[in-house]
Amino acid sequence: MGTLLLRPYVFVFLASFLVLAARDLGWRRTWGWLGWGWAVAYVAEYASTRIGIPFGLYHYTGETAWRELFVSNVPFFDPLSFPFLGYASYCLARWALGQARGWAPAVLTGTLMMLLDVVVDPVAVRGEFWFLGRIFYYAEPGTYFGVPLSNFAGWFLVGWVIVGGYLWAIARRPRALGSPLGGIGLYYGVVLFNLAMTGWIGEGTLLVAGILVHVAVFLLVYALKVIVVTRGWTGERPAEARVAVITTTIDERGH
Repeated sequence: MGTLLLRPYVFVFLASFLVLAARDLGWRRTWGWLGWGWAVAYVAEYASTRIGIPFGLYHYTGETAWRELFVSNVPFFDPLSFPFLGYASYCLARWALGQARGWAPAVLTGTLMMLLDVVVDPVAVRGEFWFLGRIFYYAEPGTYFGVPLSNFAGWFLVGWVIVGGYLWAIARRPRALGSPLGGIGLYYGVVLFNLAMTGWIGEGTLLVAGILVHVAVFLLVYALKVIVVTRGWTGERPAEARVAVITTTIDERGH
């Protein structure tokens, strides 16, 4: 209960993810995504606080240990954010590429998660100036508004592993997906929330940098979408076409 009261915005995004992903992937795969994503992120967080891989060396202050759930030295809520951030990035990648499986969506998802962290981590490391609180610090402040570049590489890796692992797990059981638009809305909801917090604490330069980065991201993703559609690079048939092919094959075989 303390975790919920201390991080209500995380659980708003989490609840949104559960509803949107269930309509898109189905409930069973949504819970699988959540469990797998949390496990991957927790291992990454745990390793980073000890040996600095993959996010760079940082430490949790433990100031909120009496108010929220910790798993060892890592707050429970922190790895919980990665599954819905990964799903949101995956939806944007699916939309841009016109396909949901293969190496390209996994790589683009990792890239979009890394770019999402451009607005998430700099404001998180300034948590003492808003209601997040000072929950962690880097052993050596990095070059991008106090965030080391290794952190962005770590976000790319974690995003790629979450989506790549999920796609590997379902490879033998493909199914038609819903619309990725809800997940795209979740992606930009997270972006806008963090930009709002950045403006609220008066970090004007950081706010401008975040806006410019995500204007560029939107334009590049949209350009990729146009190229894919124009040149017919979509790697998958529409769900209706796949169903028609399966039905025809069954009819031809007579069972």
